[in-house]
Amino acid sequence: MRVVGDALRPELPLLRGAVHAALRAELLHGHRRRARHQARGPRGAPLPGDEDEHRGPDDPGAGALVRELPGDPGARQVRGSVPVGPAAPESLIAHSRPTLDEDDARAVAGVVRGGQLAQGPEVEAFERELAPRFGAPAAAAVSSGSAALELALRALDVGPGHEVIVPTFACDALWHAVVRCGAQPVLADADPETLSLAPADAARRRTPRTRGVVVVHAFGLAADVDAFLALGVPVVEDCAQALGAEAGGRPVGARGAAAVGSFYATKLLTTGEGGAVAGPAGRVARARDARDYDEREDLRPRFNYKMTDMQAALGRAQLRRLDAFLARRRAIAARYRAALGSLRGVAVPADAGARHVYHRFVVALDRPLAPVLDRLERRGVAARRPVFRPIHRALGLDGYPEAERLWARCLSLPCYPRLSDAEVDAVAAALAEALGA
Repeated sequence: MRVVGDALRPELPLLRGAVHAALRAELLHGHRRRARHQARGPRGAPLPGDEDEHRGPDDPGAGALVRELPGDPGARQVRGSVPVGPAAPESLIAHSRPTLDEDDARAVAGVVRGGQLAQGPEVEAFERELAPRFGAPAAAAVSSGSAALELALRALDVGPGHEVIVPTFACDALWHAVVRCGAQPVLADADPETLSLAPADAARRRTPRTRGVVVVHAFGLAADVDAFLALGVPVVEDCAQALGAEAGGRPVGARGAAAVGSFYATKLLTTGEGGAVAGPAGRVARARDARDYDEREDLRPRFNYKMTDMQAALGRAQLRRLDAFLARRRAIAARYRAALGSLRGVAVPADAGARHVYHRFVVALDRPLAPVLDRLERRGVAARRPVFRPIHRALGLDGYPEAERLWARCLSLPCYPRLSDAEVDAVAAALAEALGA
């Protein structure tokens, strides 16, 4: 299979349209100048997987140093986006990477050739095609999952004086979204079975000021939303890691007052960066209104949270293959279960059927993670804790014993559609060796 760039680079098709002659000459000159520079500059070994990793601006040659995608630094410590410590093996099996092909490249190139780059017909089409995957009447595409969280909360009239319950064993975006609305985030502990929000702890932290609860379908497993609906406050379903999962025959996103998704590079489908708000048409219309401030008669709070047509074209191409992506993730999970199920000191997730789409394959170990992470990296495998750290740790809080236990013992193994069976077996063998060392 050709690399995704081949559809764009060899014949410079993007420069063959109706472009001013002087501009075309300038672009061609720049392209040739860069090509000459790249030909004579120091080059490291090519990164595996074409588009899944990047070399930072501090490292033009890169050499043998393999860097994960932003926000996904692998097992090593990271300071200022630069990994600290010994370079990873050149044959490193990455923890996460996107799944891109020629259809994706052609979809984006078609938008570029057409000239309509900003939000337009591709975004509208993406929204129509996306809404049913949430089991929702409508969806609004936005610039990121974080933006989607904020817009969903604002559409529910969350604001100053309100509290919103969010899990501590999750990414910081939830905290920030609530704060940007002027409300107070209230952290709740994790459920040891689902790794999501614990219903009993959420109920314990509910007060008369509670305006909503954000339920994260953690790492691909659909949570029991009914347990949170019983709290009597609006539920926002965070489907960033579970789009396509089902519970009770309904897709995640279909039960709450609103649902949000994320299409970051290593999510279940990608637009590079992007997100969505889904739910009843009127509520989604409020989110759509707030994502764009331009040419409005009033000065209600609005933002530039729009998605571009380039992103949406990529998202539509990805969405057409989502079911195949999920089938591959489930096959990888089954292979891990077969290889690791009898390994001492490892607890693997049970087969949850349609409820789980395995954005992450998370195992629990009976020992500290740091030495295991180091041993895996020396064996060419990038594994991670499922979350960077629980939110309560950044605030110096205690009282979240399950989140502490999960953070100390849970390990996320590589799990994405481009991972081959041989690589899955290599990861399983490396973990067995790391635990036996």
